[in-house]
Amino acid sequence: MVSGPGTLTVETRSAAGPRPGEAVVAVVYGGVCGSDVHYWKDGQIGESVLRAPMVLGHEIVGVVAEPAADGSGPARGSRVAVHPSQVCGRCGYCLRGDQNLCEDLRYLGSAARMPHTDGGFAERLAVPADRLVPIPDGLDMRTAALAEPASVALHGLRRLERLGVPVEGADVLVTGAGPIGLLAVAMASSSGARTVTATDVFDRPLDLALKAGATHVVRADGGAPIPAADIAIESSGSPQGFASAIGTLRRGGTVVNVGHLPSGGVTAPFHLAVTRELTMTGSSRFHHELPEALSIMSRNAERFAPIVTSVFPLDDALTAFREAADAERSSKILLSFTEGATDG
Repeated sequence: MVSGPGTLTVETRSAAGPRPGEAVVAVVYGGVCGSDVHYWKDGQIGESVLRAPMVLGHEIVGVVAEPAADGSGPARGSRVAVHPSQVCGRCGYCLRGDQNLCEDLRYLGSAARMPHTDGGFAERLAVPADRLVPIPDGLDMRTAALAEPASVALHGLRRLERLGVPVEGADVLVTGAGPIGLLAVAMASSSGARTVTATDVFDRPLDLALKAGATHVVRADGGAPIPAADIAIESSGSPQGFASAIGTLRRGGTVVNVGHLPSGGVTAPFHLAVTRELTMTGSSRFHHELPEALSIMSRNAERFAPIVTSVFPLDDALTAFREAADAERSSKILLSFTEGATDG
């Protein structure tokens, strides 16, 4: 639980019983997201400001301990990933199929609304049964814990497809090789991209990018040329990364922004959007992609597994968060909520 900047605690609470239509999940792993780190370090992320103590975590996988009493959802003992969003189903965005843009969207471990929505960093979690997605047989739980951020990366690729821009056969650039960037590399490679180039300011993420399927890697701060691309996936969230993405695109190219750029705006060579007739689009979270992401991960586990770099037991949560905050040495950090489910 986080109660203010720099304050992270592990507490014992009585587990809430399931409501009608809810199942109880015994959590096995929870991935530490950049938003979790921001809540811990800064007490906010973007416009979401922590105003009350909140349980963190929205990248959750586990086992169904108590199925929903009404018989809906997966059976007892099923391995599942938890879809972290809850939508109204009534607004115009929901009705047209863009539930990730829902006007009343609520997300596990989010301070966007008051009262805050507690997250899934808990040994047991009661959630609506229809938010549980079975994990394919053969996909290990440690790798499956990437399902939520992998769905974010996949949604970015699907945004391209909605614009009529296929990834298959394209030269793809991914700026920023943090966890989302690495997952974008793995997704693009698994989707048949001709080449995938990853950039970052640290060597370790670039080494991981090669394991995730990158054909080229470039130190963004080294002055080396970046190969021209048809598609750029901007995942760094930095003005420099965004400028690099635009500048590297060929004529008629497309950039999809997955990383969160500064709210104050950025300076970039936008004139190239005219002279090269570029297309720019954004990508926010996901909704429908979780089952497909798990399926892709199951078929290409060797690309995704290296993105998890460490697993820590719940009692060592502070160390886990410190390592997750160090982009030079780590990628995706997991918390283990089941005894023995660690690196060893």
